[in-house]
Amino acid sequence: MRHTFFCVLSVLITIVLALVSLRYFTDFWLLSLVYSFQIHLSIICAIGAVVALFFRRHWYGFVMLAAATFLNIHGVIMLREFAGKMPAEDAPRLFRLMSFNVEIDNWINNEKTADAVLASGADVVDLMEAVPIFPQLPRLQQIYPYRIGCDTIEVCDTLILSKRPFAHYEIHDLGNLWKRRLVSATIDFDGTPVDFLFTHLTKPYFDDFQNEELVDLKTAVQSHTGPLIVSGDFNSAILAPTIQEFLRGTGLTTAFPEPTTWPVAAGPFGISIDHIFARPPLLIRSTSRLGDSFGSNHYGLVSDFVREY
Repeated sequence: MRHTFFCVLSVLITIVLALVSLRYFTDFWLLSLVYSFQIHLSIICAIGAVVALFFRRHWYGFVMLAAATFLNIHGVIMLREFAGKMPAEDAPRLFRLMSFNVEIDNWINNEKTADAVLASGADVVDLMEAVPIFPQLPRLQQIYPYRIGCDTIEVCDTLILSKRPFAHYEIHDLGNLWKRRLVSATIDFDGTPVDFLFTHLTKPYFDDFQNEELVDLKTAVQSHTGPLIVSGDFNSAILAPTIQEFLRGTGLTTAFPEPTTWPVAAGPFGISIDHIFARPPLLIRSTSRLGDSFGSNHYGLVSDFVREY
């Protein structure tokens, strides 16, 4: 019985470790979600290997434990690779950004979500799947008089709110699946013009669409030469090879560790699929998660930015 249990557990652990390890050979889209959970899965496999060794002390159990430990440590190293430089403690805050996927059918919580926006103290707000917020626009506009998107309820996916006027903005398609999911805007903060790219990517297991969107987004990032912020729902963690390739090709950085945003039920044990990235001379002082999901299947993020001189 002990031998049988060891064998069954070893087979299951080996399959999971093999799937996670495929990241070193391919970025196949169907495995992107597995790659995003690399740290979680490696911890589970390490615990499983210890349990297997409890039932039978065999060299293969130690091999599984070593492989799981390697995948775990390397996962943390990869997350750390994109951590931005910490600004000086006395550096004044330039602006605050809030980014939140409201969820398209989350009508019952639209008032609470609007309350959270108003209480955030954000200078700029990026809301995705924002249709439920449409009835709250008159109230939000009292604090955020400048708006991109949601001119009608039929066209209300990405909504950008700002306390300051937009010096320039454009709305673009991203990839071939969804329309109007890339907003480019420029806002002047006391003499510092900051470019923003607000995006919402397709889920990674929808064929190769997300990778195509990242190619378009990378091109958009490279067209901007000044201070730049990229935020939105990427539907993948930084551990996904496609996201890593995008970050390495653009020089964007993020807070470390990133707050987890999905799934909501997992709380702090989830993964970060919503991101706020910056490029020097902008630095992220802090990124925090909203205390409530307000009925969404994502948590929102709030980041404070400073400029490095």
